[in-house]
Amino acid sequence: PILYGYFRSSCSWRVRIALALKGISYDLVPVNLVKDGGQQCSAEFKAVNPMLQVPALKIDGITLSQSLAIIHYLEDTRPNPRLLPQDPKKRAQVRMIADHIASGIQPLQNLKVLKQMGEKKTEWAQNCIASGFQALEQILQDTAGRYCVGDEVSMADLCLVPQVANAERFKVDMGPYPTITRINKALLELEAFQVSHPSRQPDTPAELRA
Repeated sequence: PILYGYFRSSCSWRVRIALALKGISYDLVPVNLVKDGGQQCSAEFKAVNPMLQVPALKIDGITLSQSLAIIHYLEDTRPNPRLLPQDPKKRAQVRMIADHIASGIQPLQNLKVLKQMGEKKTEWAQNCIASGFQALEQILQDTAGRYCVGDEVSMADLCLVPQVANAERFKVDMGPYPTITRINKALLELEAFQVSHPSRQPDTPAELRA
């Protein structure tokens, strides 16, 4: 497999966690989203993903983009360890939380949107994340065990950790979100979340390395 990604991309991080959890080795092709006006805009990368976004994964003779679609494919073809519960209600809760983050929070504060916001970008990102986290904190009070849904790591957790990292980067006050904070801390103790961390990638700048 070949993963096209960027060390700081939270969507790329989701896929790196999934690959690590499932023990899938891969080659990384770094796509720097800020250098050269954004390497994702090159003709070469447009041929990989016409949406000009990371991640993209070449695997089993196909090229997939969109992090959750990639994770669903990995789950369908390499089901161990399981990232979607077998119980239909828990499975729906996992998908709900993953979509809440992947559709309801992350796109509103991604690089493309922040460029449009100019000087107000930090305030905008903080507001988008805070409003999303207020809802997520409430949801997790009903679903959480050790992790987002019960005591097994799921696709929801793969979305949570990178989003908390974004929140910390934009200096969001995490005080009102004790459940999110507790789950995030527990997940960061797991090896798959550590090896996939943005501070430990081949394309991580020296000053940001762990």
